[in-house]
Amino acid sequence: MLVCVTFVVFLASPALAEDPYVVGFSVAVTGRGSGIYAPIKDAFDVYFKEVNARGGINGHPVKILIQDNAAQPSKAAAQAKKFVTQDKVILLMNAALSSTFAPMIKVAKRYKVPIFFAGSVCPKEVYPPNADPMQFCSTGFAAKYDSRFALSFIEKESKGPINLGLVAMNIPVSRGEIDFAEELAKKMGMKVSDKMAIPPPTPDYTPFATKLKNSGANWVYSWAPWVTQVKTLEALRKLGWKGKYLAFSHIQAEEELARLKDGNFYVFGTNAFFTDELDIHKIIKEASLKEKTIYPHTKLVEGWIAAMVLEDILKKVSWPPTSEKVMAAMNEVKAETQGLRGGSLVWTKGNHFRTINYYRVYKWDVAQNKIVTVKDWTPLEVK
Repeated sequence: MLVCVTFVVFLASPALAEDPYVVGFSVAVTGRGSGIYAPIKDAFDVYFKEVNARGGINGHPVKILIQDNAAQPSKAAAQAKKFVTQDKVILLMNAALSSTFAPMIKVAKRYKVPIFFAGSVCPKEVYPPNADPMQFCSTGFAAKYDSRFALSFIEKESKGPINLGLVAMNIPVSRGEIDFAEELAKKMGMKVSDKMAIPPPTPDYTPFATKLKNSGANWVYSWAPWVTQVKTLEALRKLGWKGKYLAFSHIQAEEELARLKDGNFYVFGTNAFFTDELDIHKIIKEASLKEKTIYPHTKLVEGWIAAMVLEDILKKVSWPPTSEKVMAAMNEVKAETQGLRGGSLVWTKGNHFRTINYYRVYKWDVAQNKIVTVKDWTPLEVK
């Protein structure tokens, strides 16, 4: 028997029409990866409470039905079917492990309801030039594009020969990206000193770090879940390795840079850190404190961006809303990110990821005792 809890993000003011825009969102609030995905729920709770308090969208409130799939494909499938058959949602959303994608996509295609991935790794079907007409993604990290930027940064940052160590988690998406990085590095004239895929349940990273250190790597690049990235770095440092390390800046990165205070640990990504002190950062922080979110404000940005995109979509959907109208609107998205990213998030008919991905690099500056920007927003065309 499937037991699930539905969280409803819905606050209608008396001035609003009774009929809401209804969206079904399957999130890993608990289970594997919940530390990454559950903050998406926090962000949506806060964001759409404020949207509805301001009068909703086009005079109608937004009702987000959020269910916890606990990162289990069977639960995600059952939730998706309930959303479309009973709740009559106009859009499905997912923030969970990639194993939950296929069953939800199957439901989406059967009932012709678009699906929006927010916080999860983007499926390859959203990339140009021929994006799947029903799949869309706002998440910051991007297979192949990330490594193109990362290796270009390493090349420009280095003053001598590069001996590159590569680190993946032993899961398909991470292995695939590091395999791509290996081939790209060779084409760029870099020496790949070692490449490894570390199993997810790894109690001791020392053997892997030892192998990397002994390979002569002076740079290590990792594209993997945060635990693999940071545990490998910490194991290397315990062995006395003095090289430079570049990792993708998942939602834990800002807090972790401050914890580690490692001057040769670089993180790159597509979301601005709160140390930038943007006006939108102040808004997020104040909203988080006011609503007493479970997760700290520093972990809400990915979800906040997805909420911005959803608001942009719904503004283009005339009443009464249908899945067909939503899908048409999703092909014309231009969501302003207010500085949370380097530019607008744009979707077109053939590109459901974004037309340009903007990257920024941060590190801990030991002399200044704070996080600093090493390389400012750098655009990379997605085509």
